[in-house]
Amino acid sequence: MSVESAGTVGAASRRERAWWGLGSCVVVVLGFVTVLIGDRRFFYLDDTESGAIGNWLALGRLLREGQFLPLVTTQWMAGNYPVEGQGGLWNPVQMLINLVAPSVDDLALLAAVVKIAFAVVLAVGVYRVALEYGARPPWAAVAATAAPFAGFTLFFEQPSWVTSLIGMAWVINAWASAVRYVRGTSGPVPVFAFLYLAISVGYVHAALMAGVTAGAVMIGEYLRARELAPVLRLAAVSTAAALCGAITFLPGVLTSGVTWRSGAEGTLNDNFLVVPWSETFSASLPSAVTSMESWGGETTMAPATYIAWFLVPAAAFIDWRRVPSVLRSLSGPLVLLAALLLYTAGPSDIGPIRWPARLLPFVAVTLLVLAAVFLSRFGTLRGLRGRMTAAGIIVVVLLVRALSSGPQLAGRHLLSVLFVLLLGGVVVALFRTRRATAATVVLLVSVIPVALYQVHNYVPPLSEWDFPSSQSEAREGFPDWTGTTLQLGDRALSDRSAEDSVDRWRAQVYGNYAKVLDLNYVSAYTPVGHQAFSELLCVAYEGTTCRDAYRNVFRTDVYTGRTTADLMLLDRVVVQKAQYPMWRQMPVPPGWEWVDVPRPQSDQVAVLERIDGPVSTQEGTVSATVGASARSVESSDVHESLRVSSASGGSVVFARLAWPGYTATLNGEPLQTKGLGDTFLYVDLPAGTTDAELELTFRPPGFRLGLAAMGVGIVVLLGLIVVDVRRRRSADPRPAAARTSAVGPVER
Repeated sequence: MSVESAGTVGAASRRERAWWGLGSCVVVVLGFVTVLIGDRRFFYLDDTESGAIGNWLALGRLLREGQFLPLVTTQWMAGNYPVEGQGGLWNPVQMLINLVAPSVDDLALLAAVVKIAFAVVLAVGVYRVALEYGARPPWAAVAATAAPFAGFTLFFEQPSWVTSLIGMAWVINAWASAVRYVRGTSGPVPVFAFLYLAISVGYVHAALMAGVTAGAVMIGEYLRARELAPVLRLAAVSTAAALCGAITFLPGVLTSGVTWRSGAEGTLNDNFLVVPWSETFSASLPSAVTSMESWGGETTMAPATYIAWFLVPAAAFIDWRRVPSVLRSLSGPLVLLAALLLYTAGPSDIGPIRWPARLLPFVAVTLLVLAAVFLSRFGTLRGLRGRMTAAGIIVVVLLVRALSSGPQLAGRHLLSVLFVLLLGGVVVALFRTRRATAATVVLLVSVIPVALYQVHNYVPPLSEWDFPSSQSEAREGFPDWTGTTLQLGDRALSDRSAEDSVDRWRAQVYGNYAKVLDLNYVSAYTPVGHQAFSELLCVAYEGTTCRDAYRNVFRTDVYTGRTTADLMLLDRVVVQKAQYPMWRQMPVPPGWEWVDVPRPQSDQVAVLERIDGPVSTQEGTVSATVGASARSVESSDVHESLRVSSASGGSVVFARLAWPGYTATLNGEPLQTKGLGDTFLYVDLPAGTTDAELELTFRPPGFRLGLAAMGVGIVVLLGLIVVDVRRRRSADPRPAAARTSAVGPVER
């Protein structure tokens, strides 16, 4: 009895496609809502709670104030948002999320809603891709439903790496639209829109995969049809999207020379988040942990390489003798799969691009699409006894592989084998009795108990910061410290403290927690970092500092005679007692004093404040002058106007990082900007300067070039739209009058 008897490939009606697509989305939502009910913080872990959510809130507030390309000088190395990239400053969907975020008090719920929404977008994209390559709607729905629950997506992206999830969702939809465009069933606008959304998320792996996927479609469609013109049109629309999206990455690329992301480290392989090909045999056993080194050690104790329980055993029910007849039509996904497998196997670092396991979700999607196509076209139950035996052998191999990575979980593995065999037997029996719809429903719904089992029994190999998930709750217990605050401390010491998570975050901030509190802290999360500043205060990506930071904060700069704290215009220094247990014996600089702090904050931190009150509230950001005088006239984070004088030549130093992108003029004439110790922005004034106008302006590097590229991209897109309209008209055999009077939507 052939599985193909459930329907004929290519004969699905629009209604059938819609119902199966809707069913897939419903199951995805139900699955993740069930996960959310079991653990309301599941979607609010690691980089989401420490980075993304804080950025959404901060950027949303700034956007509401009309700041489109914000630079927040008091956040120092984390405040250059155009360089940070992942804020989605040019992405309309992310901008909408940012705008809404400050109005949502429950941040765990906000994260869950956004992630579940993009899980649905991902499922829709997988469904569309599978249909385009010839899968029947039921099998396309099976692939679409399984994709958001694949191991790496479930244990890395859903809890933490939300930008990766968002970027992948757009890329997969771009893949489907690209195939449709090349084959003439859709226009250039959808593929452009999805590619642009993927690129403008600001996540480098999503941008790279947008290009790789488009390239794989070009190769595959040319091999399929041997027609060059459609492929060139796809190349053109991909180029248009890349040109429009370039403005997202140009500031980061052109600033990389002063950041951690300079790429000077070259190519290396330390096996971190590198995935050996043998992990293929972990793809279908829900209990199998993976031999992939991550933060938990050389074995990641979570089913990170799991894809779907039926994926590998299903190979026994495909008539492989007939598969070569369609390989040319599947060249696109096969080329993509080959590229992905090569990349995910290493090296671990290629310049600033690292951790190849980040692309495992794309491997899962590609394999699921191919499986859906093969099962739709060549699924069979002929010779059932032999196929069942082969499936049993495959499951035994899966068990052996699982035992090699996690022998201590033997009991779980045996239960997983039993689950796969029993449920697989039910599915085969349903297909054999011509109840294909019931069999497909079982496959769809089965993702939910598997996901619940995995989430309940395995912990994501990521950090749990335990921040309060409510904005109001976070602010309620935290001191309202005004002005600019620098915290000195080590998050690792905070994690080991005896206080519970509620008290812990009533005095300390790490990551972007200060943005949740809407307080002005130097400490913030950054994946980019400013090399010189991070070395000055030994600041890590999440705000941790070393013990030497206290000495460096109050060290006097030889040129200006001011301390680092003065040059930064700091009002307050919060010292973690766990890192500085002898804080009372530490020297107190002139003009500062220890102030009283109420409990429970006093159990964790000591606080230094300026005796004469805050300095960050002064007009402008001038923090020192040498042989010169300066008076601020107008000041914002991106522009400052001053009146300056210097009889014999001098310098004006600003409480700003010396980011590339600053320009200065003196009475309209260009003036070179410099970096004091490669850190503090300053300018030299020529001798004889008297009450001159000094203008300081920040514009992200590459901004004008990016706008020009965007203009070219839009022109290219408009040209492709014109070409597509003409092509459609020339392909329509009806007279022009009939075409003009026709009603009904035309799919673009």
